[in-house]
This record gives sequence, C-alpha cells and structure tokens, in this order.
Amino acid sequence: MDKQFDLMVVGGGPGGYVAAIRAAQLGFKTALVEREHLGGVCLNWGCIPTKALLRGAEVAHTLDSAAAFGFSVDNVRFDIAKLVAHSRAVAGRLTQGIAYLMKKNAITLIDGEARVSDKCQLTVSHQGVETVYRADHILLATGARARNLPGIAVDGERVWGAREAMTPSTLPGRLLVIGAGAIGVEFASLYRDLGSEVTLVEAVERILPAEDAEISALAHKAFKARGIAIHTGTTVSALAHQGDGVRATLRDGQGSEQHLDIDRVILAVGITGNIDNLGLEELGVATERGFIVTDEQCRTNVVGLYAIGDVAGPPWLAHKASHEGVHCVERIAGVGNSHPLDRTRIPGCTYCRPQVASIGLTEEQAKKAGRPIRVGRFNLAANGKALALGDSQGLVKTIFDAATGELLGAHMIGPEVTEQIQGFAIARSLEATEAELAGTVFPHPTLSEAMHESILAAYDRAIHQ
Repeated sequence: MDKQFDLMVVGGGPGGYVAAIRAAQLGFKTALVEREHLGGVCLNWGCIPTKALLRGAEVAHTLDSAAAFGFSVDNVRFDIAKLVAHSRAVAGRLTQGIAYLMKKNAITLIDGEARVSDKCQLTVSHQGVETVYRADHILLATGARARNLPGIAVDGERVWGAREAMTPSTLPGRLLVIGAGAIGVEFASLYRDLGSEVTLVEAVERILPAEDAEISALAHKAFKARGIAIHTGTTVSALAHQGDGVRATLRDGQGSEQHLDIDRVILAVGITGNIDNLGLEELGVATERGFIVTDEQCRTNVVGLYAIGDVAGPPWLAHKASHEGVHCVERIAGVGNSHPLDRTRIPGCTYCRPQVASIGLTEEQAKKAGRPIRVGRFNLAANGKALALGDSQGLVKTIFDAATGELLGAHMIGPEVTEQIQGFAIARSLEATEAELAGTVFPHPTLSEAMHESILAAYDRAIHQ
C-alpha cells in the first residue's frame, strides 16, 4: 500500500468521509483511517438508528390514537427485538453505502487507530502492527464520546449509554433519563411512547436548555401531559443497585433528597472530544475543555493539521461536521466559498414528540446582544393541516431585527418541524428580510403556513390569529 498522500483523514464519520470524498473530487490523493465502523457514531449509534427507533415510537402513538380517526385497534403486540433489528439493518445498509462511495472515489481506506506522530505524519496501529504514513495535510475528524458523571458511569447493564439504549433486549418498565438535552429528551420520548414509565432529570432549571425558553416551556408541558415525570434544577447524587434494578437519589437546588426506584438508567449528560492517544500533546496542538482549538478555516495551531466536527467543538451536529469537512478541504484546494462557517446559520433538530427545531438567536440572546427586535408567534391550533392530522399542539416563533428586517432566529415546536426548519435556514443563508419572507407564497394546506403566519405576526400582519 502507498504510504504518501496529499490528504489523510482520521475518522470515517459524517465529517471525515464527506471531507475525503470532496478531497478526491478535487484531485487529492486521499486516504481515510477508521478504527471501527464507517459512518461513525452518527450513522451507527446516533442520528440514523435513533430515527429508525423513533419511527417505531411514532407507530405506537398512531395506534394509540387510532380511535380518533375511526379505527378500532385490538390485540396489538410489540416485539422490541424486531424494532431494534430494523434499526440495526438501516445502519448496516448505510455503512455499506459509504464503503461503496470510498471505492467509487478511489479513496484508500485504512483500518486501524491513528496518531499524529510528527508534522504531516500519521502512525496507524492495526492488529499489533504499526505503519507510518505521510501526507501534506492531515484532517482530524475523530468525533466525541459521552461523558460520565462523578460516581455515575455507564456499566452497560443497569446504566446505559446511547448504544445500550438503542439495543435493549427488553423494554424497561421504569426508566430514568439523566440529562434533558436533545439526546435525553429523544430517549425519554421514545421509551414513553413504547410504554415505559419515564422520569427525566435535568441539572439546570429547564429541559432543552439550548432552545428558546418559550419553546422549552412548551416541550415541558407536552412531556408532562404525556405522563413523563420531569425534575429540573435537580441532580442525581447517587445510584445504588437494588435487586435487578437501581435506586436513584435525586437532590434539588435546596438540598432536599428523594429516592426513586427504577429498572434502568440512561446517561445523557453531554460529550467530550476524542482527543486521547492522538499525539496532540507531543506535537503541541492546542486544546480547550476536551476539544481541539481551530480557526475559521478549521486549522489547528500546527501547520498542515486540521480538525472538524465534534472533536473541534460545538455545535455537535452531523450536518455541521459535513459542512466543515467540505469547507476545510476546499480552503486547502483554494476553491469554493471562502467565507467562514457562520454557526448561527446551522439548524438544530430534536426528534422527540413534539419535534423541536431552531436556527439563529433565541429571544434572550437577541436582547442580550442589544438588537432591537420584533417577535412573531403563530400557534398550530389555528393551522388547518395540523388540525387535520390531529396534531395541533405547537408554535412557530420568529425573531427579526426591528431596524433592518434581518431574520435573527426561528424556533419551532410541533409536527414535522425538523423538516420545515430548512426553510428558515435558506432564508438566513440568503440574508432574506421580512419583506422577502412575507412576500413568499406558502402552499395551502400545509404545516409550513404557520411559518408564514409567524413572519406576518412579527409585523402585526397575521391573517389567521
């Protein structure tokens, strides 16, 4: 095998494999090093398989609400093993697809674990054998892993991480989810729809703390109505084995404690970058709080070494990693858009029920930045398509600069908002103002009409409220 390349990518997740493909398209002699599975955590243990599982939860909810549409559904049976098998099959099929893309683009695929052993040099270990490679450019896309809490760690049996939560052999009757960010609320929503009693604990004062406070409050209300017990401003101070389950000690902000007996625990309290054993310290690569420090062009402080995706810090989203990969490689090649990635133009999606999606500044952030704002809101209870679907709980909230009409942020909760948020992403990328958005024709009847009404409402022009 050749040991000299123009570009070597470490990590085959959505940032790494996309960067490798773009590099090959631009004529670089490219290699990709992957220690486990092509597609990374996102494809194998994150974004994709969770959506397959959540589709099962959606089916369960549909069956549960079938009477409203005139259907009688009796003797429904559920096999968790079949749902898990479907999820794993989806992940496996996509992994095979990436392997095909590597071959199609003549990218050399190297199995093993890599470390940066010198400038422009990688040493790859595989099955006890070390091989040294050289490349003009090395791009690190090693991703991130879940964090543990002091005294509380994933054990794979009673305390689950994402992998165990996606491959249960049985459905837990009582489940505790620690952490109410996007991952935590998705698992809470999934297991509740499948029939588990779910308790959700969050250390800060609200669930989905990265979202606009108004959207967070609506999500809290919807979860509570579904029977999910929520404890905010609360920590789990201890977990103790009890029979086949666990006894959790919850402590609130005033120091009061209560005990909770559950069958299983899912730990979803954030991530830390995969920077260990990469040779970064020896090379003097700058890191901060567990992540690699990069500039606007994804460059580290070492010439010829770049980092993208989760390992390079927030937002920790697959589509951000892919976009960074393309941007980084194009900058190396001197082609494409030279503008740095604007993180306020990256949409975020949470696939719980109801779905949550957002882009740009929250109302609080816009005010803190000193921007004069106009805020529009439209409740899905007045949207014909939502009413027809029997799913009219939701809100679209838009935030504009009162002086310039710039769309500063958009925040949505309700059915299929993860598909609709891209409309606002395009608007921000094109620097559309309220005038262009208000003048856009939205089809009827669609959920997206609520987006238009929210825009109009920000300027006191809403028609249907």
